[in-house]
Amino acid sequence: MDHEWSSQYLEQDATGWDWIGINLDDGGALMAFRMRDKQGGSFWAGGALRHADGSVRVFTPGEVRFTPRREWRSPRSGTTYPVSWLVRAGDREFEIEPLFDDQEHDTRVSTGTIYWEGAARALVDGKPAGRGYLELTGYWRRLNF
Repeated sequence: MDHEWSSQYLEQDATGWDWIGINLDDGGALMAFRMRDKQGGSFWAGGALRHADGSVRVFTPGEVRFTPRREWRSPRSGTTYPVSWLVRAGDREFEIEPLFDDQEHDTRVSTGTIYWEGAARALVDGKPAGRGYLELTGYWRRLNF
């Protein structure tokens, strides 16, 4: 289930966000995100790792890093998205790969934007570690809510 909420609009200095929600093969789950600034860096970041035993590790902004590895360009909108990532959360590092590249959503009629969201897999040292979702917003245009 994917549900987003906020107590305020997107900060003026932020352009969009990158988010992952991964169910790990060991029974745990990872959620990590970053709000991007106008230069493409991190304006804010955070996340949490729920271990298989139910214990939770919450990450501070400095403990979460998204590093793009590969881009895909939409043939419809012309937007380029970084669909492959190296995500560091605390002392854990995950390679995030889309199950397929073309997962762009054109929601201009309802939400006024185009974004990328879709099924992804997580790998650790090149080996399968889990599956979930990757969401990339603000690449087509800055989100204005």
